[in-house]
Amino acid sequence: MAGELRRTDGSPVRVLVVDDEEGITSLLSAVMSYEGWTCATAATACAAVDIARTLRPDVAVLDVMLPDADGFALLHRLRAIDPQLCVLFLTARDRVEDRIAGISIGGDDYITKPFSIQEV
Repeated sequence: MAGELRRTDGSPVRVLVVDDEEGITSLLSAVMSYEGWTCATAATACAAVDIARTLRPDVAVLDVMLPDADGFALLHRLRAIDPQLCVLFLTARDRVEDRIAGISIGGDDYITKPFSIQEV
């Protein structure tokens, strides 16, 4: 596809989607695959860290409320693997305080559920 987003070495962008809602991970994975990107999914923070060590994603889409940790803590664990990782929070936690916390700790963007796929 002409004009598609690629890594600097020409390979597909690598995305890690972390959410315990299978419908969301399936939807985002399908859309990102359609864009030509490599997408991996995880339902827990622990699984996300394991995948990130192998995949070395360029972008992580993180839910804040995960069964084994919160997405804010996960951001720190993922940035320890790759300090340049772009992080998008995608969560139902829509309070202003949560949005400020997500950006303040280093998130690159914060989108609340329900969301538009175009926004992501």
